[in-house]
Amino acid sequence: MKEITHGGDIYAWGEREILDFSASLNPLGMPSEVAHAAMEGVAASGRYPDPQCRALRQAIAEAEGVSPAQIFCGNGAAELLDRLALALRPRRAMILAPTFGEYERALLANGCKVIFHYVKLERDFDVTENFLRVLRPGLDLLVLCNPNNPTGRTIPAPLLAEICRRCQVQNTVLVVDESFLSLTDTDCQTDLRPLLAECPRLVLLRSLTKSYAMPGLRLGYLLCGDPALLERVAQAGQPWGVSVPAQYAGIAALNNRPDWPRLGREAVAPQRRRLTEELRNMGFRVWDSHANYLLFHSSQWTDLRERLLQRDILIRDCSDFPGLGPGYYRIAVRTEAEDTRLLQALEEVCQEGRG
Repeated sequence: MKEITHGGDIYAWGEREILDFSASLNPLGMPSEVAHAAMEGVAASGRYPDPQCRALRQAIAEAEGVSPAQIFCGNGAAELLDRLALALRPRRAMILAPTFGEYERALLANGCKVIFHYVKLERDFDVTENFLRVLRPGLDLLVLCNPNNPTGRTIPAPLLAEICRRCQVQNTVLVVDESFLSLTDTDCQTDLRPLLAECPRLVLLRSLTKSYAMPGLRLGYLLCGDPALLERVAQAGQPWGVSVPAQYAGIAALNNRPDWPRLGREAVAPQRRRLTEELRNMGFRVWDSHANYLLFHSSQWTDLRERLLQRDILIRDCSDFPGLGPGYYRIAVRTEAEDTRLLQALEEVCQEGRG
């Protein structure tokens, strides 16, 4: 079986205790209330999950300030992407590069022609006003990641709103993946929820997996103002997409710990500044990030992932991202002690190079 190149695969090294910087989650970990709720869900798993996620959708609706009818829940962002691709069956779709590889995989699996729009390194991988020039009729689907993975860069609010309206006029479905938005600097967050009624072809993809550090439970959701589109998404997969433990955990997260993403952002900000400064002092090129992860480049080390694995640390090798290549890496921002261990390991590698 082909090796999975996404972050979070710590299982390939057996019993070794791997410190995982390849998966970008809330560094505070899973709240105890959420873990306890998931265990209650295990005890209640002698029955099928609610196929409509009624209580979970109600909790999301109250947290998001939208109607439960505008919500569809799924088994994480990747499963929702598969459902969207199958429900929409787009002929031509555009995605940015570099970005999360599951967009392309889901689209290609459903016979879609994928067009890449490459954001430029010399512009810090930012989406600029020039992007509006490439948005033309005949495009069935546009997928944007905000903040983008792996760059951590966000799209300015006025530009994102204009892209949304342009897509609506051109009959293009716009999917904005906001999986990391709750862990992004508040002054860089863009709220597209008010546009849901105005732009029914707008789909927002959000994730509790990242903000509540519960990737093993798998939980994400879509927000959309078009009930017909959400019904097509519902019909594009099995009816029990969200397990009982995941539903229990999601409800507990939103009802009992609504402050958790904010606390995560507050923990991330100083450590992200620290990591950025220290990596630059070591000679790496680091892109300023608004999110809970950093993209950096080494002109010397194309085997940095392997060298850090020798020290039981896993980072994300980004050479497989379209538009990047050898020497590009992504790291999560974790706790102060964990970040210190990573920096010490990187310094050891640099000293080997100087030796």
